[in-house]
Amino acid sequence: MNALGGFLRARREAITPAEVGLPSGPRRRTPGLRRAELAALAGVSVEYLTRLERGRDRHPSAQVIGALADALRLSSHERVHLHRLVKAGGAVCSVVAEPRPVRPTVLALLDRLEPTPAFVADAQGDLLAWTAGFRLLAAPSGLLDVERPNFARFVFGDARARTSFPDWDRVADDRAAALRAAADLGDGSAAALAEELSITAGTDFGRRFTGGSVPGGTGVERWRHPEHGELRLAYETLTVPGDEDHRLVAYLPADPATARALDAAHAYAS
Repeated sequence: MNALGGFLRARREAITPAEVGLPSGPRRRTPGLRRAELAALAGVSVEYLTRLERGRDRHPSAQVIGALADALRLSSHERVHLHRLVKAGGAVCSVVAEPRPVRPTVLALLDRLEPTPAFVADAQGDLLAWTAGFRLLAAPSGLLDVERPNFARFVFGDARARTSFPDWDRVADDRAAALRAAADLGDGSAAALAEELSITAGTDFGRRFTGGSVPGGTGVERWRHPEHGELRLAYETLTVPGDEDHRLVAYLPADPATARALDAAHAYAS
């Protein structure tokens, strides 16, 4: 048994049938779930689950691990630990590249866009540079709290995203579709992030990633700001020429109320 198999078995034996809506029944030889019960909940075969628990299969797909994490009702911390165990076992093999720097001329363009909320991101959704206007919009949501913000990781991994985006399901669809498009075109960082989110976010991400939708790159997003209420923002995604594979996304008010709220936010900040 390897570390991954031991963790899965320990969690299976620690969760009771009642916790997943199953009858306890008499004559149970294990205090937790039987293999057959967990396999049925996760949509895998008993034989495959047995191989995983005994360490005979060390390369499960992220989708399978995500389904098991969902079935075991793992916490966010347990999911992160599970993801690390999968990586340690060699299942994640995508090549992750460091973000390529934003060109000085593109940074100068961002400066000229002030006070418009705008940012530059790479194919996997890492935010690489942004305007002060975007900081005013996004900082209260928690998106910019980390050293290396990533839109997809925030949407699927931070509970505050569901409050910040009233249309969370649609935003989640778009972010998963963008990752799928990048991974399908050979972006190793996007593929690695998709594997991570398939485990840490489970089916919330997995079913969207495999859904086959294509990101539109334009539309209207609703943001909920703690001080200025609900904002309706029209956005445009522009591909930045060059080898960096960057995108510039700019937000414009989609109605007069949003325009007034953004003006008030800029006036207060200045």
